[in-house]
Amino acid sequence: MNAEILAVGSELLLGQITNTNARFISNQLSELGINVFYHTVVGDNAKRLEQAIEVAESRADLIIFSGGLGPTKDDLTKETIARHLGVSLEFDEVALTYIEQFFAKRGRPMTENNRKQALILAGSEILANHHGMAPGMIFKNNNRTYILLPGPPKELEPMFQFEAKPKLAAMLNDGGIIASHVMRFYGIGEAELEVQVQDILDAQTNPTVAPLASDGEVTLRVTAKAETEQQAQQLIAAKVAEIQTLVGDYQYGVDDDSLVSKTVEMLVDNNLTISAAESLTAGLFQSELAEIPGVGNALIGGVVTYAAEAKVKHLGISQELIDTHGVVSGECAAAMASAIRKQFGTNIGIGLTGEAGPTAHDHQPVGTVWIGIAINDEEPLTYLLHLSGMRNTNRLRAVKFTCHYLMQRLEERGYTKRY
Repeated sequence: MNAEILAVGSELLLGQITNTNARFISNQLSELGINVFYHTVVGDNAKRLEQAIEVAESRADLIIFSGGLGPTKDDLTKETIARHLGVSLEFDEVALTYIEQFFAKRGRPMTENNRKQALILAGSEILANHHGMAPGMIFKNNNRTYILLPGPPKELEPMFQFEAKPKLAAMLNDGGIIASHVMRFYGIGEAELEVQVQDILDAQTNPTVAPLASDGEVTLRVTAKAETEQQAQQLIAAKVAEIQTLVGDYQYGVDDDSLVSKTVEMLVDNNLTISAAESLTAGLFQSELAEIPGVGNALIGGVVTYAAEAKVKHLGISQELIDTHGVVSGECAAAMASAIRKQFGTNIGIGLTGEAGPTAHDHQPVGTVWIGIAINDEEPLTYLLHLSGMRNTNRLRAVKFTCHYLMQRLEERGYTKRY
């Protein structure tokens, strides 16, 4: 099955919002083994939308629409599709009752145009909206399937994942199942990873293996089709083991893991505490850790010492060290890591310093980053990065590399890590 995702909304074309729905749907479809060859965005104009539908029908078996199901005049997706296909619209009584009760409970009058949200294509299969008003729907016409979803991500994402996706899987497999497993890698580029697993990619049948790169990370999605969940998982496990023999050293997690969440997990599992002294990241490392539930068992605290005088005053780093080596140096990062570990009494101290950009100072090129990691009473180790992104991209990548190197060091010292 080949799919096209057609997003409706002038606000997308004007750049007022980002089309995150297409990214989400594509990711979900890849788990089902459905090819997505085109993303289309069209404004709130019936004529242009119908033209986009005609083009999509010429190249896709499955067309997924997002947006245009609301109560206002510019919400015209289902009306345009109905006219295009020669199908009537009718009220879904369950949805209409829900909308009426929504306004009644809040003591607000329900305007007539809100009834429009309960209209559906006659003969369609309803997708319940548990987070909004307008229901979604699946409509089949000849050998083509149309799926209509609301625009707000908080409505679209659960509707697709829990309502539409299982129905698509059943359509594809006649009762069979599709299972997927994501392997996450860091410290290796997409091109290098692909070279390492090229024989697997060339020979793939079932399971399939799909590489994807984003934000400096690389993933391999392993997807298997089988009659039962157990059979699919067995196929996946065998392929994962094969991949791990080639590039397992770079794998840090699976599925919804992130470098930060795995770092927190490893710290908590091993009863380790951490503190950080941050310069170029200005608290971003600790902020990222703090997004993970349970981090309070590991993160004790830290300081932002952005200026050189702050490093001297609050960390006790000698002015001589800074005069000799500069603030953007391995010596400074190591001193920051050791000082913060001792100051907060933690197992681990992190020191982050560098030049994020856009202009250089301290005689260091933009993108120069030094990471210091001090573990217990060991001599701190330092890592040098040469990054080439924009300012805030460099800062975030510095955080990710810190997590990557910290987990590597902990594994080398025998601390456990879950996969």
